[in-house]
Amino acid sequence: MSPQPLISCEHCASVFRRHELQPGETASCARCGTVLWRYSRLNLSAWLALALAALIVFIAANAYPVISMSVQGMTSRASLLDAVGMTWQQGYAAAAIMTGLAGFALPLLQLCVLLWVLVPLAHGREPRGLRPAMRLLGLLRPWCMVPVFLLGVVVSVVKLAGMAAVKPDVGLYAFGALTVLLTILDRLSPHAIWRYAEENGVAPVHVPLRQPGQVLTGCHVCGQVQALPAHDEGATHHCVRCDAVVHYRKPNSLGRTWALLLAAAVLYVPANVLPIMHIRSVFFGDSGHTILGGVVDLWRTGSWDIALIVFVASIVVPLTKILALGALAIALQRRSRFNLRQRTRMYEMIEFIGQWSMLDVFVVILLSALAHFGALMEISAGPAAGAFGMVVILTMLAAMSFDPRQAWDLESQDDAAAPRAGRRDAAPRPRAAPQEH
Repeated sequence: MSPQPLISCEHCASVFRRHELQPGETASCARCGTVLWRYSRLNLSAWLALALAALIVFIAANAYPVISMSVQGMTSRASLLDAVGMTWQQGYAAAAIMTGLAGFALPLLQLCVLLWVLVPLAHGREPRGLRPAMRLLGLLRPWCMVPVFLLGVVVSVVKLAGMAAVKPDVGLYAFGALTVLLTILDRLSPHAIWRYAEENGVAPVHVPLRQPGQVLTGCHVCGQVQALPAHDEGATHHCVRCDAVVHYRKPNSLGRTWALLLAAAVLYVPANVLPIMHIRSVFFGDSGHTILGGVVDLWRTGSWDIALIVFVASIVVPLTKILALGALAIALQRRSRFNLRQRTRMYEMIEFIGQWSMLDVFVVILLSALAHFGALMEISAGPAAGAFGMVVILTMLAAMSFDPRQAWDLESQDDAAAPRAGRRDAAPRPRAAPQEH
């Protein structure tokens, strides 16, 4: 009988035995409520077909324009790469690099890594370089922002509708299909791929035995649970399966979180005060638009729904991330043990909304590529575009640096200090299978 693998909750460090789920079941952490894994009807061959389809659609989406714009008999068409190139030519290298990586280079690399791994796995073979490929995939996933770009195209169409004749092009429909495929593929995390490798006999199942003086912790790359010395938290250890560096807790988590948050808060001011976009037109004159000014313009033209989306994504979301992460960091510094489940849900929310603040940067570069008619009309990025993109990156890095497991460690310390009757050990240990919903 093969041993049951262990799984560690990434948010509270509880360790469970992983068992096979039935259709419709979801396994959740009994301690903090985090979803640990879900039942999936897709096998490796199905995932491979989805990844291959996504790559084909990706090529089509970037080979064709997403929008065409006509002014005074002149027509302009722009793809994502056209927009990135135009922003670079206008001298805003930071915005061009950020959007080029998030919308094109990193999603393409993610699909190539998935195909590199899935083709051999679907045929029952271990891929070459499986371990570094999975580490790379884990790094890429948070930074691929194709859905954000798609929403940026929709906002751009609404913004330009009052200035010129605008119509969607082939690339827009391809990006819509690509967004659907990438959303499905997002369920195929490195942890899930390693589970498929175990089930197919490509990767061995390693079940550690916790000895006295050791604690169990999960690898952040592959999810492999392993035993580490309990009183040697500063030492460097490597995962027994993927060879990634494993820490019992993220080193200097609070210090790095505060540094990144403060940097994001400083840049948030010029990102909202300086113009994010300049418009030069013989019809509308020369004007600079801030993020909030763009929201007001959309509201005045009757596009209140798009105005609300831009306001939430560009104003509310980054400010919420800064304030919420600051609140979590303060609670941890004060060693607060209250509302741990609610704080875990807040952290999950911060992780989920992280990339959507890049919306306005995508809108600006797309408008710059489309509205380029010489003296007749020209739209260019403003200094706030680079600053706002850096706010998004810094807040995402701050969320990645924060370690919610430390708050749950305080509860475990209380349990260890209390009488043993009715209490659990401070060190995580293998438990029964989690609750199913």
